Amino acid sequence: MAIEPQSDSVSAVDGDDVDGGERKNTGLGPYLGVNVDHVATIRQARQSRYPDPVQAGLVAASAGAHSITVHLREDRRHIQQDDVWALKRSLSVPLNLEMAVLPEMIQLALQVRPEKVCLVPERREELTTEGGLDVVGQLDAVAHACATLSAVGIEVSLFIEPELEQIRAAQRAGADVIELHTGKYADVEGAEAKRQQLERIKSAGVAACELGLIVNAGHGLNLGNVVSIAALPWINELNIGHSLVSDAIFVGLKQAVKDMLGVLKKAAQR
Repeated sequence: MAIEPQSDSVSAVDGDDVDGGERKNTGLGPYLGVNVDHVATIRQARQSRYPDPVQAGLVAASAGAHSITVHLREDRRHIQQDDVWALKRSLSVPLNLEMAVLPEMIQLALQVRPEKVCLVPERREELTTEGGLDVVGQLDAVAHACATLSAVGIEVSLFIEPELEQIRAAQRAGADVIELHTGKYADVEGAEAKRQQLERIKSAGVAACELGLIVNAGHGLNLGNVVSIAALPWINELNIGHSLVSDAIFVGLKQAVKDMLGVLKKAAQR
């Protein structure tokens, strides 16, 4: 039985006509990247062999996911290095590796050669990624990572707050893609506060498109709040994990992915 989405508390915001960064998947909604980190979280809770995030990636791909995302954290709290290698060997869709801007992680990416890398901030004590990467404050390191990874054909995105200074820094760093952090939009309560966060995302996305950047988004998105983000015509891809793994407890992962894809398609037609 499919989980029914709740209505967004604010209506979708139309995007402006802008050059560059347009949605690639016109008519079907944004591409869906499925993050399987929390399948590994369940496995690591018992230090067992299951559930297997590689199997989860294969199931999600068979249901229509366009890519599979994993965050290999420095503390290895969920995804392990072996998982990354196994996913790269097994997947028929692109692997998106989220990682911190650290030399050892860059070297690993150069060895594994995922199709995509998303550079993210990371603190050991955080429960989940709490905000966007400070590209402004570490421009040289980010630019070096972008150049190193791009040189071997890896698409590099930067997970950033929807702020103009960070977007401009992302372009200066040489990124082709940004992923806007939607956590504040997802978590805020009240229609007016949510509208303000949505406007913030819209302004940031339009500015990024004007700079020629491809715009992805993610964090905290679920069936009940994703429509207003997915309806923005320049959103290329949404990376969603926790809510899909949560829904999978009740309907199975394949159905959870199909439900989300259905909502994204409807959002694109609004």
